Amino acid sequence: MTQKRLDGRTLLMSGGSRGIGLAVGIAAAREGANVVLLAKTDVPDPRLPGTVHTAAAEIEDAGGQALAVVGDVRDEASVEGAVAQAVERFGGIDIVVNNASAIALDPTESLPMKRFDLMQQIQLRGTYLLTSKALPHLVRSDNPHILSLSPPLNMSQEWLGKHPAYTLAKYGMSLLTLSLGAEHAEQGVAANCLWPETLIATAAVQNLLGGDQAIEKSRTPEIVADAAVEILARPARECTGNTFIDVDVLREAGVTDLSSYGGHGDLEYDIFVDRP
Repeated sequence: MTQKRLDGRTLLMSGGSRGIGLAVGIAAAREGANVVLLAKTDVPDPRLPGTVHTAAAEIEDAGGQALAVVGDVRDEASVEGAVAQAVERFGGIDIVVNNASAIALDPTESLPMKRFDLMQQIQLRGTYLLTSKALPHLVRSDNPHILSLSPPLNMSQEWLGKHPAYTLAKYGMSLLTLSLGAEHAEQGVAANCLWPETLIATAAVQNLLGGDQAIEKSRTPEIVADAAVEILARPARECTGNTFIDVDVLREAGVTDLSSYGGHGDLEYDIFVDRP
């Protein structure tokens, strides 16, 4: 029997009730991972599919073990509880995936401060809090990885001039991840960022970036998930400090046919990714 690439590894993720996070959890489960989800969605939202409980069930159906923890990644007690439950159930933490994120693309003069604060709190405080609380366990792993679903630090005027508050939150998430990797390089903790080349068919794209027309120009969440598994299976000391794009990771792994990931015709490039 072929050894699964994440066999016995425990992955702690923020969010993951749906979309890219859920796809990452399922892909990791297929490779043998235990997946712990910290998310707020205890009961269904009429506007969005899935809860942390249905996500855990899907992950277990994919072959892994899952633990659903209801909580808020911004809240220290919630995060400490999730870390403690992950360690109690599975014996440690090998991987942290910073997935939870809020998005508001309003221009500066019309963005409510409540939305500004929410994005900084989830993307920055949440990433810092989840990673910092898991670090004592990561350093004990023989292949520890931090992976944040955040973009390359593209300093072009085009991206700096669009939705500054969201840009600040997502770039801050990337910068924090790279900094954590540098801080813990001697301990062998890998820290990388992963971002999709194109739009991904999620509820956020459907609701905020163009409806059905945008979905038609998007790839499926599985392309990001498969790239994530490729990164997380690599030796941590040999793979750190990168801001990866999903298609580049897959091409490096020998995947050249991306047709299974959907999208039709001229695909729409994602935010922060320059069209060649």
